[in-house]
Parts: sequence; C-alpha cells; structure tokens
Amino acid sequence: MNALLGVFFHFLGGFSSGSFYLPYKKVKGWSWETYWLIGGIFSWIIVPPLAAFLTIPGFWEIIQNESTSILGLTFLFGALWGIGGFTYGLGVRYLGVALGSSIILGLCMVFGSLVPSIYYEFSPQTGKDNIGLLFSSRWGQFVLLGLLVCVIGIIISGKAGMMKEKELQTDSIDPHGVEVKTEYKFGLGLIVSIISGVLSACFNFGLEAGKPMAIAANEAWKIANPDQGEFLFQNNVTYVVVLWGGMAVNLIGCLYLAVKNKSYTDYTKRNVPVVRNLIFCALAGTMWFLQFFFYGMGESKMGNGASSWILHMAFIIFIANLWGIIIKEWKGVSKKTIITISVGMVVMFISILIVGYGNSLR
Repeated sequence: MNALLGVFFHFLGGFSSGSFYLPYKKVKGWSWETYWLIGGIFSWIIVPPLAAFLTIPGFWEIIQNESTSILGLTFLFGALWGIGGFTYGLGVRYLGVALGSSIILGLCMVFGSLVPSIYYEFSPQTGKDNIGLLFSSRWGQFVLLGLLVCVIGIIISGKAGMMKEKELQTDSIDPHGVEVKTEYKFGLGLIVSIISGVLSACFNFGLEAGKPMAIAANEAWKIANPDQGEFLFQNNVTYVVVLWGGMAVNLIGCLYLAVKNKSYTDYTKRNVPVVRNLIFCALAGTMWFLQFFFYGMGESKMGNGASSWILHMAFIIFIANLWGIIIKEWKGVSKKTIITISVGMVVMFISILIVGYGNSLR
C-alpha cells in the first residue's frame, strides 16, 4: 500500500511540474525573465514557508536549531540546482530543445538517483539505500531496470523532438512554453547540457543534506501522533532552505537579464493586463512548488532513494510530453514522428510501472 500511495503522490508531483508552465502561456506583454521572477517569488519565497507553517508546527525553530554546516550545505545544493535550471536555456539554445532536453533530463535523472546511493555505499547511514543494495536485492534490481528503461524512453522522445524540429523547420518551444532560437553548436551545447544536467540533480542532494531537519519534524510528529506511521509533510521544512538557494541564483539571473534586455520596463508598460499577469504567475509559481510538496509525500512512503527521484522525473517528462500533444505542439509533423513520440511515452510509462513494482517488493 505504501508503494502504491508513493507512486500516486509522485504522479501528483509530476503532474504539477509538467503542467506549471501552462499558466505562463496566458501572460501577456512580459518578457521571460519578468514573469519567471514574479512566479518565482511565489514558488521560492511565499508558498514554501506557508506550506511549512500549515503542516509543521514550529518549523522555524527546527531551522534555527539546525547546525550551520547542514544549513549551509543544503543552501549550497539549492544554489547549484538553481544554476542547473538557469543554464538549461543555454543547452537547448545550442543543441535544440529535443537533444538538449534529452541530455539534461537524462543526466539529471541518472545523477540524482544514483549519486546519493554511491555516496552511502562509502558512508553508510541507517535507513539509506546504497548502490550495493540496489544491485544485490531483487527490488533494487527492478528499480535500476526502471531507470534504464526510462532513459531509453527519454532518448526515443528526444529523437522524436529532433524529427519534429527538422520537419517543421521553425524555432522550437521549450518545456516552459518559451520560443527558443537555436544556434547549433554541438561541442559547446554538450558541455553546457552536461553541466546543467548534473547541477539540476543537486536538488535531490539538497534533500539528502537537509534530511536532519525532516527527521526532526518527523520525530516531533510521531511523538504527537503515535502509531500513525511516517509524517507525510516532513520534507516541507527542508524545502524552505533548498529553495532559498535556488531563489538566490534565479534572482541574480533574472535581474541580470532584466538589465541586459531592458525588460525592467515591463512593470510600467501600458496596455499590459498587470493583475491578470500576476494571477497567472502566482498560479504557475504555486503549481511549480507543488511538485516538491507532493514529492515529499511520496518520499515519506517510499524513502528518498533512487526510486523516488526516478518516479518524480519520469512523471514530469511523461506529463510534459502529454501536454505537448494535447495543446497541439506536434501538429503538422509526420505520422512517423507521432509514432516515435508515442513510443517514447509508452516506454516511460512502462518504466514507472517497473519502479513501482520494484518498491512493492521491499
């Protein structure tokens, strides 16, 4: 039952992440950095502490009582994750959306799921899955098989995206609904995409680094609610610190672009529906945070090991591709291309089933 609930919560998180960019499509008259920053105020600053306040009594005291080293490391991984997300745009600029996204998301999935397991192989901790356990146990082997199948699904989907770009011969639309003017430079694009993919995986490392805060929240809840299992919302306190790191990087990046592109004038433009834009940015930012809110609930049922990160990423990619088909981003491509993207989505869905089954064997 825990595995089934975990998969369901990860689906909700993946749906939130795969869908959050849709409200941004309704924003009118603002540049990307303008609405990304406004949405980010909600997803990095407003909603995370609010969620922690509503679910964890005394969450601020938990943060204040934590050691400087743990807070600093959690913040640092959040900042590195923020750099990974911000350099995503460079990866798709130099490689195209399809190839760039495939490399970045593939590396993010592999590194985010396996590096912590490798770390715990050499620095064992109670309750942490190490890479040896994944390879030696039947459930772990299924999780690793699910990871491999999902990477294959990403590759197939990336191939479909490359076919689409070639057939339509237009500037591509990235997963955030932003038009990307490609400037194909394979070597540079590959380097940037690898950096982005590896650093994007640092969010999971941040959760690992800040785990003592989640444990404190979990233990306090168990004392108040004996024999009720694990606390669903224990990670909400950790998110506050991780997202501070991501906020710092994105704030600097957005302000730099605002000055460079003179888009700071967006806020005073005439004939711009400011209130409407703020509402849609708030909705997008809130949906963006909800991916982690539900990820934490899934993690409380399945553990913050490889399987949780794999399911999180797989659902995001699956839902984002599904929305692309629903809103007709694939309109005008050949039947062969449609079949290719469909096969990629089916393969990723199979990977979700494999990982879910593997967890049910624990």
